[in-house]
Amino acid sequence: MSTPRVRCHVGQRTGGVCHCSGPSRPRARGGEPASSRYRTDVARSFGTGLRRGRSRPATAADAGPADDVESEPVAVWQGADTAGALDASDVESTGAAVLAEIDRLFVQAFALVGEGIAGATHALLAADREAAKHLMHRDELVDQLSHQIAHLAQERLLTGEGPLQERRELLAVLRMLPDLERNGDLAEHIARRAARGLGVEMSARSRGLVERMGEVATTIWRSTADVFAGRSVADAVLVDDLDDEMDDLHVTLTAEVATGTMPLPVAIELAMVARFYERFGDHAVSLARRMAALVSGGPEPGTSGPD
Repeated sequence: MSTPRVRCHVGQRTGGVCHCSGPSRPRARGGEPASSRYRTDVARSFGTGLRRGRSRPATAADAGPADDVESEPVAVWQGADTAGALDASDVESTGAAVLAEIDRLFVQAFALVGEGIAGATHALLAADREAAKHLMHRDELVDQLSHQIAHLAQERLLTGEGPLQERRELLAVLRMLPDLERNGDLAEHIARRAARGLGVEMSARSRGLVERMGEVATTIWRSTADVFAGRSVADAVLVDDLDDEMDDLHVTLTAEVATGTMPLPVAIELAMVARFYERFGDHAVSLARRMAALVSGGPEPGTSGPD
């Protein structure tokens, strides 16, 4: 009996061909792994500036390596002082400097999480255990960045200074951090399964579904980065649409696991991987909605729920 193909509504909308039911196919351009491509894509997403009215154009320095946490240029919020490097007293005393530093750290964290989910998918399907182990350790950088952002925002709020809009932005940042940090954790969880060699034991159909889930997760995160970078309410709607596809893929992969074509330990681990991708999309939606609410002045959305 032939294996039924999976319905892919993105393929139907675009007229493309759905590969969800087939074996994994390499997607790299010129042999370049997805994780290394993502850095360039994220840098391009942020290249238009972090806020409308940015005081300087994007430069090549803005797209530097994301893994060098200390060497990234300071991203500019409207009204920030760009005369020189920020020192500790500037960050603590000036609201604009605090927001500029928070943006700089957020950009780095976005890039690290994006590289993590793309790299984890590649490592899982390619059975690259060494790459998976490397990605597992990089999650610690996301945690460190999140803690730095939280400290800056809390210290500024405790001063009781600054206009109302600044305080709203700082509160929004604190509410977005759990979704950002959790998605870093979910990428690490997938990389951990890759390090155990799960990919080589998966069925051909499940490999195709996981490949597509990785592509959708990467696209969702890039679109979420666009919401943050451009303060775009329209891009938040796109994130919602992409999450719908992720939910459909989660249901389809769970059904494939339930067919019993794979050993029970493999099926259990794969069901967890499917859940990780689905929750990754949910956290991205929550983060995008919070930013859209900040821009539009609407009510804050609820939490994305437990994983």
